[in-house]
Amino acid sequence: MELVPAVDHGNRSLTMHINKVHAVRTLALVARELGEDADWLADIATDLEPEDGLIWVYDPQHPDGTMAFSEFGIESLRNLIDIHRSAPK
Repeated sequence: MELVPAVDHGNRSLTMHINKVHAVRTLALVARELGEDADWLADIATDLEPEDGLIWVYDPQHPDGTMAFSEFGIESLRNLIDIHRSAPK
């Protein structure tokens, strides 16, 4: 997230947040693209936060929400996959 410099309105100033995420991919789509099991990805993605690119999407078919990822979130998820695969069992 990027902060735009404050705009001077007399005695007031305003700082705006600019969100550069313009699209996300759902967990099911990312799992298919990566060739991974969606349930396993959901389990390891619980370690991610919005700052890591994890976004929850709600719609009539998913009233409890479904995970979705920004491009940065997909990279974060790939890093988690590598970590989980390299961890001793």
